Amino acid sequence: MSGLSLSSPAGSADVDLGGGDLTLVAVVAVVALLALVVAGLLVREVLAAGQGTDKMQNIARAVQEGAGAYLKRQFRTVAIFVVLIPLLLLLLPADDTGVRIGRSVFFVVGALFSAITGFAGMWLAVRGNVRVAAAARDGDLAAERKAMRIAFRTGGVAGMFTVGLGLFGAAVVVLSYQGGAPGVLEGFGFGAALLAMFMRVGGGIFTKAADVGADLVGKVEQGIPEDDPRNAATIADNVGDNVGDCAGMAADLFESYAVTLVAALILGTAAFGTDGLVFPLIVPMIGVITAVIGIFAVAPRARDRSGMSAINRGFFISAMISAVLVAVAAFVYLPSSFADLEGVTDTGITGLDADPRIVALGAVLIGIVLASVIQLLTGYFTETNRKPVREVTESARTGPATVVLSGISLGLESAVYSALVISAAVYGAFLLGFGNTTVALFAVAMAGTGLLTTVGVIVSMDTFGPVSDNAQGIAEMSGDVQGEGAKVLERLDAVGNTTKAITKGIAIATAVLAATALFGAYRTTVEKALAEASESARDALGSYADFSLSIDSPNVLIGLIVGAAVVFLFSGLAIMAVSRAAGRVVIEVREQFRTKPGIMDYTDKPDYDRVVDICTRDAQRELATPGLLAILTPIAVGFALGYAPLGAFLGGAIAAGVLMAVFLANSGGAWDNAKKLVEEGHLGGKGSEAHEATVIGDTVGDPFKDTAGPAINPLIKVMNLVSLLIANAVVTYAANLPLRVGVTVAAVIVVVGAIVWSKRRATEAGPGAGTPPAVTEAAQPVAVGAPVGASAAESASGAEARQPAEPAETPVPKATNNTQTADNIQPTGNAHVTGNAPATGNAQAMGNAQAAGNAQAAGNAQATQPEPADDAASEPKST
Repeated sequence: MSGLSLSSPAGSADVDLGGGDLTLVAVVAVVALLALVVAGLLVREVLAAGQGTDKMQNIARAVQEGAGAYLKRQFRTVAIFVVLIPLLLLLLPADDTGVRIGRSVFFVVGALFSAITGFAGMWLAVRGNVRVAAAARDGDLAAERKAMRIAFRTGGVAGMFTVGLGLFGAAVVVLSYQGGAPGVLEGFGFGAALLAMFMRVGGGIFTKAADVGADLVGKVEQGIPEDDPRNAATIADNVGDNVGDCAGMAADLFESYAVTLVAALILGTAAFGTDGLVFPLIVPMIGVITAVIGIFAVAPRARDRSGMSAINRGFFISAMISAVLVAVAAFVYLPSSFADLEGVTDTGITGLDADPRIVALGAVLIGIVLASVIQLLTGYFTETNRKPVREVTESARTGPATVVLSGISLGLESAVYSALVISAAVYGAFLLGFGNTTVALFAVAMAGTGLLTTVGVIVSMDTFGPVSDNAQGIAEMSGDVQGEGAKVLERLDAVGNTTKAITKGIAIATAVLAATALFGAYRTTVEKALAEASESARDALGSYADFSLSIDSPNVLIGLIVGAAVVFLFSGLAIMAVSRAAGRVVIEVREQFRTKPGIMDYTDKPDYDRVVDICTRDAQRELATPGLLAILTPIAVGFALGYAPLGAFLGGAIAAGVLMAVFLANSGGAWDNAKKLVEEGHLGGKGSEAHEATVIGDTVGDPFKDTAGPAINPLIKVMNLVSLLIANAVVTYAANLPLRVGVTVAAVIVVVGAIVWSKRRATEAGPGAGTPPAVTEAAQPVAVGAPVGASAAESASGAEARQPAEPAETPVPKATNNTQTADNIQPTGNAHVTGNAPATGNAQAMGNAQAAGNAQAAGNAQATQPEPADDAASEPKST
């Protein structure tokens, strides 16, 4: 874009860094590289831990291979965007050719750094999980402390890559381009944001398709535990935890880090001149140092109420040290009056009767406090020992409908409080501008930078979630971690659910602050473009020849509504993508249970790779539509309606985005932890009706909290960055009606076509797919007391068959605790038992007798075709 100094209409001088400032920026770059050194040390520490039994290592290896294969395919899919978009960026105006080329080059660098951050975090996460499971085997406090340390320091690697690469990239741009750095950083931030959105959407679809499919067929239909090795979707579920919650969140927070720096440097150059180009780099440099301290400070103590106490301790230690060091930096580096700022000629700024040190420090402190408040608020609504989650758990007494309703209510209520807190932070920062809009918007950007001083610890907290979840899964699949060791992993998994919810809340706050600051940059860019616009362009703009976003204009109101609507459409597309992919997983897992009856008694092995491939393929197939929506919708609005409706479009997206993202994240987190509470023994424990109700609630919440909700963060930043990049062109070509119509029509056609194409991809239902048909064969009884998965031969000696019952007209509710009594053998779906011979009161069917073309009961039970009513008796057969 043009106007890279981003001055107000009064203008400001070009920014050039002196020798001392260049040295300071070089120091920032060195500190950023030291973060990568710390990451290397953490990798060595984690990999030095024991890996447990051979069975545990084999399971972990399968997860590693699946995660690696997924990311490779995803990077190949998004490569076309990374190649084409830099070429398009070259077409957009800039002050000089060097900045234009740099913007395209650093778009690729931003995308590459985002990919590296996600890959590095995931690479260690899929190796740290088995080590956490092995460390917990002893089950005592020392084992819990060791397991937690390994899990958190595994996440610390992703945290160090996030702050290291983000800060290093920004520092290199400032060193290379100085005054032109803000324009180049637009490309850097756009590349990071776009790749993060793809990783968030793709990873979210993968993980939740596998998770929903595994839960529906495994827990609900077959009645087998979570992470049971007989479930073909189990490995894909564990792979998904890493590609979604680890790689996706690491890339998400990296782009938040990068985009916030972009906004701070753009607005800092306009508000603080030379000092505004350097001070926003000093703050995250301090964050690197305090992140290391916070990561190493996390260690559970005997008196801690839960594992969250140790994590909160590390977070708040990091936050408090950051606040103190930022105060020192502000009073040492910045001048005491606005008149003394170098490179600022705008009299509206230099004439302010205020202390820039107080403005900068106050803004950073607002960001740090906001991070702390969001952590406490989100924790209150999602922790297992808090009232809201316990209320959701209690609602399971009356069935799944009330669980879903209570979770929705919780999410809606929590969204209001989070939105008010974030709004208060934005308004507080805005007041620090003392009436000057440019300074106020810079303060908002610095609040975002302050919030991200803790990003190293925040990323560690988030990665802790999938690592602990995978550790529990590996332990359960292998059967090698029992008793107190298993309870340790259950506690860590519950803590991980809360940390994931907290980091989602903080990520939402960073997205709002970054988007608000970028909106300020958009305003400044438009003002500069209006000042340089041709007479024909100004005539075409009419009353908008001078900057205005008056809401009483129909065009502006339309832009506002469309911006909010895009958030809803994006969320709907993401959730529907999960539904389609999960449907294919359900069909595949059902088919494997049908065609491989030996799976249930461990004489046959599920095809895990098949489900991983389905999730991978579907996740990549669904990527294009959300990406095109985010990129092309702002282009269509801007060229069709103008810069003012485009500005309102961004405002609508920010407002709707924060509410929707918090609602989806917190409701999903509450459902997840309500399920955990029941699985710990509340309301009858695993296998009870309350457990089934919370499993259904968790299944609804999965795409909420791990797909649609998190993806809204990069969505609103991508749309802001696209708007920032095209702002100059929207003003410049206001009088070129054929160009505007052509661009608008092309963008709309592509978006609508992508949506229609997406909706037409219905679930491919093959033979035996969908709702299983009626059972037409008698299920073979398996005696009670036989081990889970016992064959009919092993159990037939204890089972006595009796005469068949009359054909059942309706399915009978199944028994709890993974067993079925004689009269409770029930097919899945809506199938009716017709003439099957129930066994004696001690006979059980594993989970549900499943019909998918052929009736199948547990224990490799083969049914026989029923005779007419008079001869319908079937005899139990040994195999």
